Amino acid sequence: MDQHLYIVTGASRGLGRAMAEQLLRSGHTVLGLSRRAPAALAGLEHWPCDLADPVPVAERLAAWLGAFDASRFASASLINNAAMLTEPAPLADADLNALSQAARVGLEAPLVLTSAFLRATRPWPGLRRVLHISSGLGRRGMASSAPYCAVKAGLDNLARAQVLEEALQPNGAKVCSLAPGVIDTDMQVQLRGADAKAFPDRDAFVQLKSSGKLDSAAAAAAKVTAYLHRADFGGNPVGDVRDP
Repeated sequence: MDQHLYIVTGASRGLGRAMAEQLLRSGHTVLGLSRRAPAALAGLEHWPCDLADPVPVAERLAAWLGAFDASRFASASLINNAAMLTEPAPLADADLNALSQAARVGLEAPLVLTSAFLRATRPWPGLRRVLHISSGLGRRGMASSAPYCAVKAGLDNLARAQVLEEALQPNGAKVCSLAPGVIDTDMQVQLRGADAKAFPDRDAFVQLKSSGKLDSAAAAAAKVTAYLHRADFGGNPVGDVRDP
């Protein structure tokens, strides 16, 4: 029983793609969930899906997991990485459909997928882990970023509650909501290109880029996967890759 299974949402680009690529390179079984398939990622099982409508995806995931021989994998990990950044603006000026989509992808999908994952893998004898990709903005507010701050704060408190629940279960899952640091992704491009009048912190993100303080997706993925594999993973329900 030396195989390991990873399920990664938002696997088509950025941090999610980099994590999937690195896990595949290490010989693991990886399922990616995203609207588009990542290019040139050999060995990945990919399901095209819209995580703004997560219940059908979760039902399919539960059935897929239920079909495995539970003794096949030494561990199974769900990585809730997918997120949607709305156009930076005060909440009163935000597009209502975009707000709904961001909440569904960023918080509803992790709730639903995690429930399905935990239920389907409850009888499995190996290690089970749930990793929510959070953000420093889940732990502090920022003007014109209320939807993102809200969903990331939700992931943090979801992890806190899950840790308490799983401690009561035989072979309970290890859970953590992890801030991955500041990463040079499409989201950063969107923030740097925002209207400064609508997004007062824009210059701070421009400065992060110009001063070389952004991690590449590959560097951030290496830090996240290393944290996931720490022996004390889940000991703290809310973490940061920069934690000692």
